[in-house]
Amino acid sequence: MKKYKYLFGPVPSRRFGRSLGIDLLPHKTCCLDCIFCQLGRTEFKTIIRKEYVPVDAVLDELKAWLKADGETDYITLSGSGEPTLHTKFGDVLGFLQTISKPSVLLTNGTMLTIPEVRDAASRADIVKVSLSAWDQHSFQVVNRPHDQLNFEKIMEGLLDFRSQFKGEIWLEVFLLYGINSMPKDVEKIAALVKKIQPDRIQLNTVTRPPAEDFAGALLKNQMTELADLFQPTAEVINEYNSTHAGHQQVKEDNILDMLKRRPCTSEQIAAAFGLHTHEVAKYLGKLLHEKLIFTVHRKTEIYYTVRDTNK
Repeated sequence: MKKYKYLFGPVPSRRFGRSLGIDLLPHKTCCLDCIFCQLGRTEFKTIIRKEYVPVDAVLDELKAWLKADGETDYITLSGSGEPTLHTKFGDVLGFLQTISKPSVLLTNGTMLTIPEVRDAASRADIVKVSLSAWDQHSFQVVNRPHDQLNFEKIMEGLLDFRSQFKGEIWLEVFLLYGINSMPKDVEKIAALVKKIQPDRIQLNTVTRPPAEDFAGALLKNQMTELADLFQPTAEVINEYNSTHAGHQQVKEDNILDMLKRRPCTSEQIAAAFGLHTHEVAKYLGKLLHEKLIFTVHRKTEIYYTVRDTNK
């Protein structure tokens, strides 16, 4: 199987079935440092937009993948950081418009204050935006933004984008126990969401080890109760249930076999199997949900191991 530098997957996605990922940034390059991020803390926090990776090389890999495989439900701009920081992400979306696979842009919405970013993002079929705060203070607590980002301006950018975008906006609200999940606070988020009028509203919580230990998960029944505060009622994101056994099951089995021999970090698993760290996170999330593995914290590292090596 050909290895790619900028593509990963297709990976199991709780929202998009099998999703081929496109990574346009070096690892953990973002304008936020969200306390719940499954990839860990942001290593390079920036609002500088540039061509972080050569877009021609990305398009060459896409063309090669389409010829060699081409089976996926969605093609998603996601990966190691905020894709709209790449100045030519719109070129990738433009290419995807010429093929028959629907495209998804996963964004934190911070760069939608810039008109050219809004224009480029409008080339996607679906834009999934995250919103987990209601003012500058809560934004700083949950998302730990670059110090030049302003919450009110970001909201203005989201509203401007909603008025011009003809595709679907899916809005994700990431809720954390005791941090942004009190009903009075969720009501404030819901009021902002109502202004944006997304096509779908989705509630999410921690399912994989977050960047910070204090970023705790909500129970499903708590999420369901809070979903009623949104108009229309928000969807509670369910765990991914694979309907594509094939190579995905092989990868999960290989990871389990490795963890039976010794505990490993996600980076060690990625290196061993030649997988993208984002792809590894998807598989680990599914295995954690199925209670086949658990985490062990050693200093600053998170290790994964099997729950019972005798079974």
